[in-house]
Amino acid sequence: MGEKRIIYMDHSATTYVRQEVVDAMAPYHTENFGNPSSIYRIARASKKAIDTARAQVAQALGADADEIYFTSGGSESDNWAIKGIASANIRKGSHIITSQIEHHAVIHTCQYLEKEGFTVTYLPVDRYGLVDPADLEKAITDKTILISIMYANNEIGTIEPIAELGAIARNHKIPFHTDAVQAVGNVPIDVNAQNIDLLSLSAHKFYGPKGVGVLYIRKGTKIDNLIHGGGQERRRRAGTENIAGIVGLGKAIELATADIEGHNKKIQAMRDRLQKGIIATIPSTHLNGHPEKRLPGNINISFEFIEGESMLLWLDDEGICASTGSACTSGSLEPSHVLLATGLPVEISHGSLRLTLGNINTDADVDFVLEVLPKVVTRLRDMSPLYKKSGKDGGCNVQ
Repeated sequence: MGEKRIIYMDHSATTYVRQEVVDAMAPYHTENFGNPSSIYRIARASKKAIDTARAQVAQALGADADEIYFTSGGSESDNWAIKGIASANIRKGSHIITSQIEHHAVIHTCQYLEKEGFTVTYLPVDRYGLVDPADLEKAITDKTILISIMYANNEIGTIEPIAELGAIARNHKIPFHTDAVQAVGNVPIDVNAQNIDLLSLSAHKFYGPKGVGVLYIRKGTKIDNLIHGGGQERRRRAGTENIAGIVGLGKAIELATADIEGHNKKIQAMRDRLQKGIIATIPSTHLNGHPEKRLPGNINISFEFIEGESMLLWLDDEGICASTGSACTSGSLEPSHVLLATGLPVEISHGSLRLTLGNINTDADVDFVLEVLPKVVTRLRDMSPLYKKSGKDGGCNVQ
């Protein structure tokens, strides 16, 4: 018997590394391995490669190259943006504004700062996961030193009104940070047009390597360092550079932003067919997130009367890789803070499934999931006392 086919639909958790990216990285593991801080030939080759990657990232974001700082990933970038601004501006104020549905790299950092004496306002969202710009305007005080709102949510895929939120921050002369880890490569980004002062991204979300990311910092932004030591990254971020990773990030972001419209057309067509098929064939389902203002490959659906973790195990047995939400919390039995913030009841939020499509998915993958998933849900509901008690055996779906 041959190996079972694997259908990967968890691209929001991580992506594979494109072959072009692997090829670009390879020489910096072997022949061009010099430390960029040294002055001999192979070191100069490393430094030149980093400069090229910096320019590639800047081009993708509409930024200047000297505003790009390489990090170990999205979590470090979020920590640096929030802690760095807080530390540098403590004399001005101690109030930070964020949202209730941020990634834990933002929420946990803000909670840490609360223990250090800062005040944090967590803005609510509507049932689709959208932040109301009017709520942001009302929350600002003369002590507000940072506003941090994610570009697109990692669980439900909702895309926030970043340009409008950034404009409010700009009008009040408050630095505006966005966690764009899920957005890069999926939506066009222009830090100037969208009033963004700090932006976090991570290579492994757009077919680059793990362990490398970026913090964009607008010129003139007052921010302290997070990591101290050597003079790397123009004395902003100490530590010998991950040359191969940085080269891979630069190549990956160049490829990911070359034809976003064409990429989205293919992915969204599969996403829409899968989403409609699930809702049409499985009763008592709830689409989470905004029906239109969402990432092109994201589907997040809650199924009443069953547990998401059980679904994952059964889908995995069929060779389907999916998620119940953020990969960082997939081992947690706690309901999603994102779904709860949208007003979804606890018992329904426990039955959520996130399917996120990417470059390797095909129409045949969609067909297979549409064949398997209804059977899995039916089996789990047949074993559910809650389902039996409800007396439901089909009928109209709830959206």
